[in-house]
Amino acid sequence: MPSNDRYPTLPSRMLLITFKNRLKGAQKGHSLLKKKADALLIRYRATMQDLRRAKLLMCDQVKDAYFTITKAQFILGDISLVVQESLKIPTYCLRLRIENVAGVQVPSLHPEEEKGGFPTTSGRPAVVNLAAGIGKGGEQIREAHDAFQHTLDLLVQISSLQSSWITLDLAQKVTNRRVNALEKVVIPRLQNTLSYITSELDEQEREEFFRLKMVQKKKKSLALEKEQESLRQKTASPTAIHVNPADGLNTSGAKNALLEEFEDEVDESYLVV
Repeated sequence: MPSNDRYPTLPSRMLLITFKNRLKGAQKGHSLLKKKADALLIRYRATMQDLRRAKLLMCDQVKDAYFTITKAQFILGDISLVVQESLKIPTYCLRLRIENVAGVQVPSLHPEEEKGGFPTTSGRPAVVNLAAGIGKGGEQIREAHDAFQHTLDLLVQISSLQSSWITLDLAQKVTNRRVNALEKVVIPRLQNTLSYITSELDEQEREEFFRLKMVQKKKKSLALEKEQESLRQKTASPTAIHVNPADGLNTSGAKNALLEEFEDEVDESYLVV
């Protein structure tokens, strides 16, 4: 296999165990990231549907709100200065909350109404009660207030959904990249590396077995040759008298001694002159 399809390593038992553990960890991480990607996708689609519905509703709500304030201004005239004078402190507050979705911190905004301006009896700013009882002016101001209050709630909801949608989109892209990297690059490389190490270790075992067989065969052949040589030496050498030259006798001295003994034993009467 090509060297770039596996990790550079030397085949050994220790590395085989190490890469097996790495492969198990990569497969487990891939499974967890896959579940995380599915959870993010479900929440992403739900957030996108809610955002689309809120934006469609926002179009009609803005038109209705501006229509109500136009009717109030037609009856009471310009009320902007009265509104500015009556609101001394903020009457609309937001609270940021963090929601954990599959390990992703998703922000969300939630409105918290605060009573501000002059004291009120109905939870509305004082400017709403200033025109109460003056024909239909008070009713129109209350309608305009409620319409813009609902419009503001929709704006907060849209901004919260938009920020959540962007966060989920980025987290989903990062998670999908990690899943694809594990599935297409890391896990195949680990599997190729394990296959390479296993094949090399098997080849080393075969070479070691062949080496041991050759050593045993060589030892047997040497033992057989030694045995044949010893048998050959036994059959080729006859029994003989070995004279030790350290005794001081040689072959000529032995012959002379034998001749002298033979001459002494011969009877002189048998000799004829």
